[in-house]
Amino acid sequence: MKLFVGLGNPGPKYAGNRHNIGFMALDRIAADHGFSPWKKAFQGVVAEGRLGAEKIVLLKPETFMNLSGQSVRAAVDFYKLDPAAITVFHDELDLAPGKCRVKQGGGHAGHNGLRSIHAHIGEDYGRVRLGIGHPGQKDVVAAYVLHDFAKADADWLDDLLRGLSDGAAALAEGDAARFMNAVALRTAPPRSSTSRTDASPAPSPAEPQKDSRSPLQQLLDRFR
Repeated sequence: MKLFVGLGNPGPKYAGNRHNIGFMALDRIAADHGFSPWKKAFQGVVAEGRLGAEKIVLLKPETFMNLSGQSVRAAVDFYKLDPAAITVFHDELDLAPGKCRVKQGGGHAGHNGLRSIHAHIGEDYGRVRLGIGHPGQKDVVAAYVLHDFAKADADWLDDLLRGLSDGAAALAEGDAARFMNAVALRTAPPRSSTSRTDASPAPSPAEPQKDSRSPLQQLLDRFR
């Protein structure tokens, strides 16, 4: 069994925030793959289902971001999971909008949700880092992540969430490369291989042959 955790803040006030992209990712996976309805558990909400051969529990902590580890620890203790069976989906300032990276273990890089999880279960869990871009100034980061995605972000955000859902089964099976390929097919689809340079040029129409015979010869040839 695997536990997928999406990070965010509870309630409609925060639903569209950049900080809530982890919640958005789990909502898309649950909807696309026929998971059970969300129910209260572990200081959050959970949905259960299968991705390929793996049983998966999706968890959205409702402790607010800075206390996410409390919810994760409650689920880990109940299911008796090793950190390696846990994957956390979270926003990432250091990645360009729409980019995605998979990471196993390591530091929390100042992310308060990850910091809390570190404190409760250590650092050996997996992460799916979801790029939201950086506002450019450190002193406006808090306002930036707690602000809704702009309308201009809608297309790339939808592509990213669809890609995460497409690759979810591969991620559950531990195949990070196949997961990333599924995401890339949505966020950076290959260009069409057909173009004008590849096509054979259309043949030019044949020009009529000029008649070099004299008028008298042409007249004689008509009566032959």
